Amino acid sequence: MIATLTGVLAERTGDTLIVQTEGGVGYAVTVPLGVHERLPEIGSRVSLFTELVVREDGWALYGFDRAGERRVFQRLLAASGFGPRLALAVLSTLGPERTVLSIQDRDIAALSTVNGIGKKKAERLVVELQDKFKDFRVDTTISRRRGSDAAVRALTALGYPAAAAEAAVREVVATIGAEDTAQIVRLALQQLTTPRKTHV
Repeated sequence: MIATLTGVLAERTGDTLIVQTEGGVGYAVTVPLGVHERLPEIGSRVSLFTELVVREDGWALYGFDRAGERRVFQRLLAASGFGPRLALAVLSTLGPERTVLSIQDRDIAALSTVNGIGKKKAERLVVELQDKFKDFRVDTTISRRRGSDAAVRALTALGYPAAAAEAAVREVVATIGAEDTAQIVRLALQQLTTPRKTHV
């Protein structure tokens, strides 16, 4: 069992990283979108919480920069017909906090925004996993405020990933204290469309 991995970020292509350890071994690690966006530049040291998934067609290592996100990933794998790729898609689209809230609140609409999950699969996911997420505690201040939640829905309707929309709305409300939905959407859009420096 490979539970953690520390080394130098040697390469990243799509959602897959190569982490080079001091022992000279390079590990291929697949990460969700949120983790990918928080990575340092190539050549920097990284530490990841990992989950090794062993299947008949091979072994795959998945990485997370937060232990809580790995726990959500592990619980998602407990659902029938729910493989690591689909679990990763949920975390990339919704982020860990919104994933937990969507399951706890039976938010079928939010879960159905994930590519590969239709209404029936979302309903089955909630039925199978709602009890498994009872012990999770997440900050619901932003997610359950009416104006903020409506703003997130509006941004996802415009094509933004739910995780990115949630982060932008959270920052707007925390920084400016906006409560009106239209104002939150306008300010969040400014953040989402402002070019940010990225490292390749």
